[in-house]
Amino acid sequence: MARRFGGRFSPDAAAPQPRAAAVDPVRIKAAGSRGRLLYAPPIVLVVTSLGAGPAALVTALAGAGVLTLAAWLLQEGLRAQAAYDARKIARRPMLPRKILASALTGLGVALAALTGDSDIMGSALYGVAALALHVAAFGIDPLADKQVAGLDRFQQDRVARVVDEAEAHLAQMTTTIASLNDRRLIARVAIFQQTARHMIATVEADPRDLTSVRRYLGVYLMGARDATAKFVALYRHTNDTTARAKYESLLTDLEQNFAARTEKILVDDHADMDIEINVLRDRLQREGVSLKTKGNE
Repeated sequence: MARRFGGRFSPDAAAPQPRAAAVDPVRIKAAGSRGRLLYAPPIVLVVTSLGAGPAALVTALAGAGVLTLAAWLLQEGLRAQAAYDARKIARRPMLPRKILASALTGLGVALAALTGDSDIMGSALYGVAALALHVAAFGIDPLADKQVAGLDRFQQDRVARVVDEAEAHLAQMTTTIASLNDRRLIARVAIFQQTARHMIATVEADPRDLTSVRRYLGVYLMGARDATAKFVALYRHTNDTTARAKYESLLTDLEQNFAARTEKILVDDHADMDIEINVLRDRLQREGVSLKTKGNE
């Protein structure tokens, strides 16, 4: 695929470049590309059934519709799986899309086989084989929530819910700012989102930090989303440079505050760890256990 040239003398060289996100939406969206080829069989089925009579054509259209729905569900299921795998805490998908896609693929293949010389039993066997091959190729949906050992279910559900809402706000920001087709603004928003996702990853690593940052991942991200929508609505019609400068300044302020808060969490966690280590060391020494290493002897 062709790639736009860029260098120090490129007009967009000065545009800020986003760092890799902890949960990259582009990578998650791309995970569904494995299912694109499955849109081809329904087209082939309809084309090859055009001259086979009305009954065969109607059956082929039904099968093509089922196979198309299966391909779409598979893509959505693969994306949901990628998002699930990328997070440390995640809830299982409410709708098992990949499992449904496998079942619909089996049904679609069975209908397709009926348009040929197969009887009902043979078509059913073809459908079962297609279902099994689909599961073998793409697997099934996650059937359990991803949790952190040592934390209760209620606390982990709170984290998963807040993370889902935060990611939804970030996704809406991406969609809104992309409508301007301004590479510099898109990159600037992506950098802020990286900082926000760093906070999300920190909370996922230790859900006990959720209370101190819940306002950031809820109220502040919602405010950033709304501010983006208002800015885009104004800038699309006016190209107001003052409004653009104010919006970029807002992103800078938010980024700095998010980064500072995340750093404070990490520093506090490190301090807590040092305290725990010192307490354990004193306890072991009182029990008569020597902690000297060979290098310190």
